[in-house]
Amino acid sequence: MAGAHGSQERGGGGAGGGERLDVAVSVLALLADRTRLGLMERLGRGEADVTTLTEATGAARTSVSQHLAKLRLAGLVVTRKEGRRVVYALGHGHLRRLVDEALNVADHQIGALPPHE
Repeated sequence: MAGAHGSQERGGGGAGGGERLDVAVSVLALLADRTRLGLMERLGRGEADVTTLTEATGAARTSVSQHLAKLRLAGLVVTRKEGRRVVYALGHGHLRRLVDEALNVADHQIGALPPHE
C-alpha cells in the first residue's frame, strides 16, 4: 500500500489521486468490521498473540485468525515469531491514529460531545 509521503499529491485529483483514494477505501473497508477494528484497537496498545487478541475481542479463535490473515495480507499488521508463538503488531503508526480517531468520532456521537478541531 502506497504511503501519503514523498512525491504523492495530497488531494484526490491528479495522476496518483485515484489510486491513492482506492487504497484508502480498501483500508477503510477492512476496518469496517467490528472484529477487525477491535483487533486493530488492541494492537494499537502493543504487540499481541492470537490468544490475547481472542480474549480482547471476545470473538472465536478461528474468526480472529481469519481476520488477522486478511489484515496481514493487506499489510495492516505484521508478524514475528517468538518461539512457537506468532506475535502480531500494527504495520505502522498511521493505523493506530486512524483507529483512535474513528473511536474518538464514536465517542462524540455516543456522548453527544461538541465538535472540535
